[in-house]
Parts: sequence; structure tokens; C-alpha cells
Amino acid sequence: IMEWKQPHLKVILIGNSGVGKSSFMNRFVNHRFTNLYRATIGTDFLSKEMTVDGCSVTLQIWDTAGTERFQSLGTALYRGAHCCLLLFDVTSAASFSALEGWLKEFLLQADPPDPASFPFLVVGNKVDLENREVTRKQAEQWCKVSGAEYFEGSAKEDLNVDKPFQHAAKAARQPNPCWPRRASSVPQGQVSVLSNTGGRSLTRNQLRSNEGTVLIAILTALEHQRMVLV
Repeated sequence: IMEWKQPHLKVILIGNSGVGKSSFMNRFVNHRFTNLYRATIGTDFLSKEMTVDGCSVTLQIWDTAGTERFQSLGTALYRGAHCCLLLFDVTSAASFSALEGWLKEFLLQADPPDPASFPFLVVGNKVDLENREVTRKQAEQWCKVSGAEYFEGSAKEDLNVDKPFQHAAKAARQPNPCWPRRASSVPQGQVSVLSNTGGRSLTRNQLRSNEGTVLIAILTALEHQRMVLV
């Protein structure tokens, strides 16, 4: 058993494919933007150290695929999350209408101890574009009913990108004091799979032959961290 030196807060990004989840995450963590992003296959993972209310924390950001093909991975990916960011594209009414389904799916798969108080934040991306289909008032009204905070910005123009993550970290830390959490170490090149593999460890080659079970992106992230998140 290894022990983290500071609290790790797990934040999940969900929403329809193409709304800019990867762009938003990369703009926040790496301070860069590109139009060449491909659709996320399964999930991606980045982390960033930050200070919240005088406490040093590591924000673990999980960017999930917005396609039905990978929704079966929800239980493994969402479990243990401290906060959820729901992203939509302000130029796409369909992506906004889908938020209700994503919220319900998250609560079903993550099964938080107290769903009523679990922190959700909603982010309207691509406000730099002119062909807007969802007004700020519409989004704020939905968030009021759903009990979520609302933010909007642009990953491309680096507009209001940091603020949602700062609020997410603060919301995620509320019940979590500044002490380390434990994580179990795993051999390099293996990860304990939390899906329909029965929890057994798989190598990278085995994952390639078990497409849809767990994705290479998860293995790569956990290899880098050398730990299993629970």
C-alpha cells in the first residue's frame, strides 16, 4: 500500500461527443488548444496540482467518450468521483437537451452515497461562436432545477476555462479534509480492471484482445500514476 502526499480529487467530464470535453481539459491542464482533436476512445486522463482554500490537492480529471458504445464503462470510470462536470455546446441544442440523460446516467452508474448533495457543475462551451442555440438564461434555469452551478466559456479562446475546475475542486474537497488517501500499487504494465473481467489484472496485449472491456487510455494513465483509483 502506498500513500499519496496530498488529497487526490477525482472529477469526471461527461457530455455528448464533440462538445469540447478534451479541449476544455487540455486548455486547463496544458494551456493549449488544437482543432485536430479526434473523438475520445473510451476515456482520457490528466491531473493537475492546485491549491484550494490553502490546501494543496491533485485534481484528477477524467474525460469520457460521449458515445453509447462506451457507456458500459461508466461504473468503473465514475466510481469514487468527487464531482461531475456536464459539458454541452452552446451552438447545439441537442447537446444541451442530452444533459438530463447524462446526469441520470452518472447517478445510476456512480451510485454516490448522497445523490441529492453530490456536486454537479454545468459548462456551456464554444461561446466564441455566433450561431448560438442555447441561451444563458435557458442553461441557468435548467441548472437551478437540477441543483447545479452554471459556467460558460470557450476552450478555443481560453475564456473562463479555469473557473469551473476551481469550483469543482472546491466542491469536491468540501467533505474531504487535507489528509492523504491511500492507493494500492500495481505492477508496471498492469491494471486491476473494474468491469466485466471479474477484477483480474490484464496486460496491455490482453487489453488489445478485449476491446470494449477497458481502454488503453485507462491503462496508460494508471501506468503513469502506478496506482489503482478506488
